[in-house]
Amino acid sequence: MKHIYKQGNKKLPTLLLLHGTGGDERDLLPLAAMIAPEASLLSVKGNVDENGMARFFARLREGVFDEEDLLFRTGELNAFIDKSATDYEFDRDNVVALGYSNGANIAASLMYHIGKSLKGGILFHAMVPRRGVDLPDLGDVPVFIGAGKRDPLIPMDETEELVKNLMSAHSSVTEFWTDGGHELRREEVEEAKRWFEGNFQ
Repeated sequence: MKHIYKQGNKKLPTLLLLHGTGGDERDLLPLAAMIAPEASLLSVKGNVDENGMARFFARLREGVFDEEDLLFRTGELNAFIDKSATDYEFDRDNVVALGYSNGANIAASLMYHIGKSLKGGILFHAMVPRRGVDLPDLGDVPVFIGAGKRDPLIPMDETEELVKNLMSAHSSVTEFWTDGGHELRREEVEEAKRWFEGNFQ
């Protein structure tokens, strides 16, 4: 997978950066610099092309995921993290995802489907990746969820269902709501920074 790796403080988690639809491996570098400037970064570009826009998995239409592709791409991303940990010599058991929109959804899918794939997650504007799934125990996987009350793509009850699922799997979930839409707002970034420092520094 096309990616950028930047070595940082090895005492901190490696941040796995996962862009939104149409983004690339450079998109979230400024965001990571705001949230965890000293952390190592593994920033990945999605392998799926949707009308010229990069994504991490296919969808059938807006808000409806191709579940077969989601499962395949989730496994593909997990294997890529495994390989990268060996190649770049970072701790595979200390990876925290930082995802926005489509990237947050694939991060959530890692948590839903593959136990111990992530040490934590910052999910901005995420959806429930898949229903009818028994989640692994996420008791040691804290999650920050940033969401907009007026998000036209993700209804509030969708985010609330995601929170409920993660909490049912024993994750410590922190919600932060803005009055905005699907855009990323400074206040949720600042709150995510506080959350990261409180959990991992």
